[in-house]
Amino acid sequence: MNAAAKLGAYMAGLALVFGGALGLGNVVGPMGGEPVKPSHGSGGHAVAAPAPQTTAGHGEHAAPAQQAKSNTPGGLQVSENGYTFTPLTTAIKPDEPTDFRFTVTGPDGKAVTDYQVQHDKKLHFIVVSRDLGTFRHLHPVEAGDGVWSVELTLPEAGAYRAFADFAPTGGQALTLGGDLLVAGDYTPKALPAASRTSEVDGYTVTLDGELLPGRQSKLTLKVSKDGKPVTDLQPYLGAYGHLVALRGSDLAYLHVHPDGEPGDGKTRPGPEIVFYAEVPSRGDYRLFLDFQHEGKVRTADFTLGAEQDSAADPDAKPTPGSTEHGADHKH
Repeated sequence: MNAAAKLGAYMAGLALVFGGALGLGNVVGPMGGEPVKPSHGSGGHAVAAPAPQTTAGHGEHAAPAQQAKSNTPGGLQVSENGYTFTPLTTAIKPDEPTDFRFTVTGPDGKAVTDYQVQHDKKLHFIVVSRDLGTFRHLHPVEAGDGVWSVELTLPEAGAYRAFADFAPTGGQALTLGGDLLVAGDYTPKALPAASRTSEVDGYTVTLDGELLPGRQSKLTLKVSKDGKPVTDLQPYLGAYGHLVALRGSDLAYLHVHPDGEPGDGKTRPGPEIVFYAEVPSRGDYRLFLDFQHEGKVRTADFTLGAEQDSAADPDAKPTPGSTEHGADHKH
């Protein structure tokens, strides 16, 4: 057999092999099938994979595939639903004030300039250290052209997480997160020990209630000063207190909802502030309460574990189908 004949036979063999493989692939379908896509329920519940779709028969219309939603808690992604948190300041030195600037870009790739007001602000900006020992809730100002500016002072070198909490006009509320690095040597610290009492500037704040995986639960925080209940808390960003909850393992930013508001005729200005929190999993969480008294905002912090079964708490509620963002803070 000459060279041309050998080459022709070789090519015919390849065609047979690839043709057979293609036919087999069409028979068995994609390897592994479609991956399971979690839902975007506020309680962090995953849903089962959708049933396989069948081809519509003659004269029938195939039903459109329902887009599965993500159950990823807020703050774990730098980009979601086409919106992206983009820091413009990259150099931060320990214990030095920095004019930190950032933008949020929209699905069109342009900086977002139109926001809904939530808790008296268009955007809330929160920065925590990765070990959750440092917490800042800041209120940036618009510098123009979609750029936000805020003075940021971080106490020491290390890794931090920044959260932009906002709702674009006409869109859903989002919390986007990104890492910030402060140059220098640092030693990671363990999560603060579990505690239901926090002392700050002569105030004592106690926490009652449990975090229940997959359920809403009631948390009651009570503020006192010099052993006496504080009954004249002042409104701060439209509430008597604001609570941020962060999961210790990955800094997931969780939804916390205050019960009532100033001026509604039933919510008292202390000493108790009631919230409903929902956590998606077991584990340790850090909680940061901002409250205002005598013209100054202070933050009480707690470490609380979510281990108990939800049936043990009579105040637990099933996670609702939709929720809104809570959580506002600063110092």
